[in-house]
Amino acid sequence: MAGLKLVYAILLSLLVVSPIATTALTCGDVSSKMAACVRYLQNGGTVPVLCCNGVRGLNGIARTTPDRQTACRCLQNAARSIPNIKPPLAESLPGKCGVNIPYKISTSTNCNSVK
Repeated sequence: MAGLKLVYAILLSLLVVSPIATTALTCGDVSSKMAACVRYLQNGGTVPVLCCNGVRGLNGIARTTPDRQTACRCLQNAARSIPNIKPPLAESLPGKCGVNIPYKISTSTNCNSVK
């Protein structure tokens, strides 16, 4: 009986500690990571440290193909809806932050082809 109680205790602790499902990346996640970059993307200048932290953070959480495709679409939608974003600044941002991403940051990128 004591052995059975131990098994139940272990199973219960695994259920509490282990996530049941992973959460998919959302545009809200992308927006919160990239918010510190908007002024730079509009005006240029020095890339803010918080912006690069956001770029690295977004790269860190967009690990699966669906997450990277979502991030791509969210970035495209943001670029279309935020006035005065300068495309060359957006394209060069990952490199300026020391992040290598496998696709071009552009409104013309086919996000379905992002792997």
